[in-house]
Amino acid sequence: MKKTAFFGFSALMVICCFTAVAFAADTVKIAVVEPLSGNFKDIGERYFEGVEYAVKVINSQGGLLGKKIKAIPVDSELKPDVATRKATKLMLKKNVKFYCSGTGSSVGGAMSMLAEKNNLIYWTYGQEAASLTGPKCSKNFFRAVSNSDTHSYAMAAWVAKKGFKKVACVAQDYSFGKEATDAFKKKLKELDPSIKIVAELYHKLGEKDFAPYVSQIMASNPEIIITPNWGNDLTLLLKQAKPLGLKTKFVGYFLNDDYMIRSVANDNAVVGSVACEDYMLSIPLKANKEFIAGFYKDKGFYPSWLRGKSYTATMFWAAAVKKAGTFDVDAVIKAWEGLTYDGIAGKWYMRPCDHQAQIPMWMAEIVKDSEYFKHAYVGTPTMIPAEDIAVPCEETGCPGLSK
Repeated sequence: MKKTAFFGFSALMVICCFTAVAFAADTVKIAVVEPLSGNFKDIGERYFEGVEYAVKVINSQGGLLGKKIKAIPVDSELKPDVATRKATKLMLKKNVKFYCSGTGSSVGGAMSMLAEKNNLIYWTYGQEAASLTGPKCSKNFFRAVSNSDTHSYAMAAWVAKKGFKKVACVAQDYSFGKEATDAFKKKLKELDPSIKIVAELYHKLGEKDFAPYVSQIMASNPEIIITPNWGNDLTLLLKQAKPLGLKTKFVGYFLNDDYMIRSVANDNAVVGSVACEDYMLSIPLKANKEFIAGFYKDKGFYPSWLRGKSYTATMFWAAAVKKAGTFDVDAVIKAWEGLTYDGIAGKWYMRPCDHQAQIPMWMAEIVKDSEYFKHAYVGTPTMIPAEDIAVPCEETGCPGLSK
């Protein structure tokens, strides 16, 4: 009896082991490298939720090339060395070949280098420093989002069209903030040299006191304020500006962040300002409405801002894999180059020369009444076509990736 039980147990264990191995072989992992702790935890979590939902949609449709996809959360702590160390461990121990992230251009630069060195694929849905697809471009890195040039060009086009003549700029003092501001100024000068930059201010990441900056802005008396700020830095800027007496409206990269608007807790501080992004809940496309309905049914909340961005980018990657017909890295790279993806925010095209997605931008004014939230939020946006804000390949600084 004991021998029979032993052999029965052993057989069961062997079956379980074979089943586990078979399941692992039929699963392709995506490492989602985000700050999942610290001051920017909420940013990382929302990005992860978008990737996670994309994976769920893919798996519900039979998987990708017959395999299930699994999203693995990796806490970057917003530190390049931490991100690459953890990514390297996954590569060596779990054979993970696909990585994505949206937070911190410095993390993006380090991950891009890691991907090129080890022939992995790394894509971003949020890291916008233009240099990543410029001088730092890599055949293993894809940007499935706008960059600081195209994003700023869209805002410059809007400012020029509206006829403003005095503009103030305030940004975080690191590569992304500076590149975004420089691009805005460059495009604005091309469109209308008579427009003056009356203030150009930079502050440290994680700034707590914006009073000195608000005072300088008010002293310069601008008609509009441009900011590429994000996260808590954007929240505190808006939250402190109104009580200090600033009445001028903002035009910002990430003003459609519902968490930020709720945290400001003063609709009067945000209503009338304008958001510029590649994804908004209010984009009036059928595909977007279907996406929102499906996500809400599954999660019980709306896929605003970051969730929509990371979802779209992940589905873009999946389309490249499907086109390649294999998960082989070199084949997927080749398939993604020149691929057009028609998604929830319009048609996106992955340019072969630098792996920078050419995408339309959307601009919308924040209004008091929203169909999605009890607080103010962006209204129906207008689209700025990708071709109107594109930077020619020869001007990016990338030596050219497509052979």
